Amino acid sequence: MWWVLGAAVLVGLVVVYLVWTVGRVERLQTRAESAARALDAHLLRRAAAAAVLAEKSFGVELYAAARIALDAPPEEREAAENDLTRQLRAVRLDPADPACEAVIAASRRLALARQVHTDLVRDARAARGRPLVRLFRMGRRHPWPRYFDVDDPTLALPADVPAG
Repeated sequence: MWWVLGAAVLVGLVVVYLVWTVGRVERLQTRAESAARALDAHLLRRAAAAAVLAEKSFGVELYAAARIALDAPPEEREAAENDLTRQLRAVRLDPADPACEAVIAASRRLALARQVHTDLVRDARAARGRPLVRLFRMGRRHPWPRYFDVDDPTLALPADVPAG
């Protein structure tokens, strides 16, 4: 009789652990998807600020890179954002100019959003990669979380750039 009670307690503990694991995988997946949406919003803000800046003072190449980043389809988004980052690094930004200040601030917020997104994707992939999660296919309702591979979007200010 005691072995039946022990088996029932063991099965109960396993079920509780599995339910907890499913909840954790779902929460991490949801957080990674939310971080991806936030990253996308920050990418759009930076591209829009760069387009405004280019219209005011920096010309066609920066404006073209900003428009391409704004209009890029999802599969070409990383390349477009990397090109925009290179174009922004090539121009000399004056922090006293409000348009330049908006681009610098958007780039800093983008760097933070990218780091948060990378951390959450790493955690979600690690949770979904566990053998028990794969065995019971606990993450099958969501697509596999993807990293957004983009250069570091922070911009150096003129005082930070070495002379030479």
